[in-house]
Amino acid sequence: MAGFKDVIGQKSVIAHMKKALQLQTVSHAYILNGEKGMGKKLIADIFSTALQCEAGGDEPCMECRSCKQAVGRNHPDIKWITHEKPASISVDEIREQLVNDMGIKPYSGRYKIYIIDEGEKMTPSAQNTLLKTIEEPPAYGIVIILTANREMLLQTILSRCVSLNLRPLDSRDIQRYLMEKVNMPDYRAAMAAKFAGGNLGKAMDMASSEDFNQMKDDVVRTMKNLEKMTAVDINQTIKEMSVYKENIDSYLSLVTTWFRDVLLRKASMEKSQLIFADEGAIIKKQADVASYEGLEEIFKEIDELKGRLKSNVNFDISMELLFIKIRSVLAE
Repeated sequence: MAGFKDVIGQKSVIAHMKKALQLQTVSHAYILNGEKGMGKKLIADIFSTALQCEAGGDEPCMECRSCKQAVGRNHPDIKWITHEKPASISVDEIREQLVNDMGIKPYSGRYKIYIIDEGEKMTPSAQNTLLKTIEEPPAYGIVIILTANREMLLQTILSRCVSLNLRPLDSRDIQRYLMEKVNMPDYRAAMAAKFAGGNLGKAMDMASSEDFNQMKDDVVRTMKNLEKMTAVDINQTIKEMSVYKENIDSYLSLVTTWFRDVLLRKASMEKSQLIFADEGAIIKKQADVASYEGLEEIFKEIDELKGRLKSNVNFDISMELLFIKIRSVLAE
């Protein structure tokens, strides 16, 4: 396990936790809020390990018995709440694994720490049961709720927790991490970092996914050739796209990213900021042809299409209309 010093970004969250450790002003309840892949579990692991560390510093020493137990996820006083149903955390699971257990004093640590991953999945009754505990916890009890959507938590829960929001990382930091720590080629790391929206976990998944790289290559090939495609060509491309139906949001996001590059090239002529920098020549050509209004129409069409596809509209017809719209903008 890493220490706080090894976490990429999230300086304000880490500063808060280190200060609480230094001043011994630890709260009984925390919320770590941020989308999946932004490091909530890692930070919760480090914080809970530091809280139990026998050295008593603001970083886990990684040498004491407590730290070694925490690293192996077998510390008796650091518990991760589990749930059987993928979509929900039940009142019984909160009651049995947390509420009832918190009544028992720590076995060996200074605290008893309970980490609830995917906290937004707690049912209202589970949250109300948890509320009673965090309102009057024992001195040694600490609850850390990890959530991708804090708005799903009851206001009464939110008001009794210290809420810490994880922020998107700089794409350059993500690229550097992928290249230095994961030994990824620079071109793949750059693409993943720029497309991941500041999410290191998402960038790592993308950079290592052959499916994503195949999708990216297919999007590039289609966008490069769309302006000269016939109706037959478009229909054939849509048939080949059927493999992406379950992941169509990512496909459409790649299309949006392509035309974001076209817009950037048109507005500033800056090539260095392009995500599809290797395709600079064709992007410049499209930027010279397309109008600002036309590019705006493409972005609007993609956003509306994402919503329509969730309503089970005809996939082939919807994609055909989008491609025809793009082709018309590129033929202006």
